[in-house]
Amino acid sequence: MSATYVPLISSGVAGPLGVLHLPRLWLKTSLEARGKLAAGYPGCGKGYDQMVIDGLGLNRDAVLNHIKNDKPTYPQFEAWIKKQPGVKLDKASVDQLNSAIKGYIHDDNTRKGILGASGIPDDANACRDAVNLNNLDDWKEFYDAALR
Repeated sequence: MSATYVPLISSGVAGPLGVLHLPRLWLKTSLEARGKLAAGYPGCGKGYDQMVIDGLGLNRDAVLNHIKNDKPTYPQFEAWIKKQPGVKLDKASVDQLNSAIKGYIHDDNTRKGILGASGIPDDANACRDAVNLNNLDDWKEFYDAALR
């Protein structure tokens, strides 16, 4: 059995284009295309992944096919995006997308589950945003898979 990997690039990370979550989308989809994505992670899910694809005006199938078939490095992926018809990389579009990513809040049950799994009390000091909660979830999954 080949190794699988928990994607440790945060949704709060942007590449040179300045688009949050785009490096994570590339990583998860690249890992899935090679059968190396850890169980429980979607290669290209309906949450942040689809928000980025829609926010940039990209075609989901084209993105997935490019990553699967061409196996681009991250800079090559961004270069490909810049060449896509109708892509929205203007400052206003990127700012709107990044604000949506930073402002997304998980439902109460998801928050409580992630915090509880990491032994963090769900009190006034606990993070509420999905980016940081997802980070905690990834770190716990990585710990369980590789460090425990």
